[in-house]
Amino acid sequence: MTSTVTKTTETPAQLIRRALRHERRNLLFRRISRNQLLVSGGVIFAFMLLAALVVPIFLGQDPYSVDPANRLQTPGGIHILGTDTFGRDLLSRILAGGRSSLLIGCLVAVFSSALGLVLGLYSAFYRRTGAILMRIVDGLMAFPAILLAIAIMAALGAKTSNVIVALTVVFTPHVARVVRAAALVVKTQTYVEALNALGAGPTRILWLTVVPNLMSPLVVQATFIFADSLIVEAALSFVGAGVPAPAPSWGNILYEGKTVIYNGWWMTVFPGLAIMLTVLSINLLGDGLRDLLDPRQVVTR
Repeated sequence: MTSTVTKTTETPAQLIRRALRHERRNLLFRRISRNQLLVSGGVIFAFMLLAALVVPIFLGQDPYSVDPANRLQTPGGIHILGTDTFGRDLLSRILAGGRSSLLIGCLVAVFSSALGLVLGLYSAFYRRTGAILMRIVDGLMAFPAILLAIAIMAALGAKTSNVIVALTVVFTPHVARVVRAAALVVKTQTYVEALNALGAGPTRILWLTVVPNLMSPLVVQATFIFADSLIVEAALSFVGAGVPAPAPSWGNILYEGKTVIYNGWWMTVFPGLAIMLTVLSINLLGDGLRDLLDPRQVVTR
């Protein structure tokens, strides 16, 4: 019984391309491994994300189960982080609130980045349209973020989906400003002028040529929007204009704990630490991504 071995031969050009791809992967790995901000932020954020998604499966505590006999129980025993004013397990509520807060922050970052990209892109390439859009953006940015969010929530009502809408409106102008500034720089590049001279359509130029060159500042800005939206959402819930009870979020857990801060300190300390660690990790990720995506950064062997 004979076996036939088929050998595939590669041309020198294919070997060179493979070697270049391998070298680019090695370079990217070296840059990531040497970027302490990116690595540390990624580790902390992964820990918080896994804790919010995986730990409740093994915890076995219902974040909505009320037990008045064990209200304000100190941390320890079955209730690792204690209980709240209704006897509910605080750890399970913080983890459930983490899922809610992280989901809101992620959706706000995605929606505001998408809307900000469209507004900033077209305002940079169309002067009259841009003048109108930027004046609207300036008007929205004139209001403090928390006050504008409270006003929108007052008009729409306390609901989780309305929190996402309100924060998207708040943060979209910031993304639009960053995208417009970057697009104005790309607009003057030689390859864009060459495409115009060759008769390329505006859609091709904007979405196939300009947008890929805007992804670096857009991704970095999205991480900062993620972190800021967590803080503003917590502030909205703290004043009673955010995620409605009994659904947990880090903000409304802090709101419930402010009335018992002296004899139930764990209700403010632990959710506050969760917010601090998550925002810190996302900001570290943003700073690390900014350094990683900066073409001026050179990594030696």
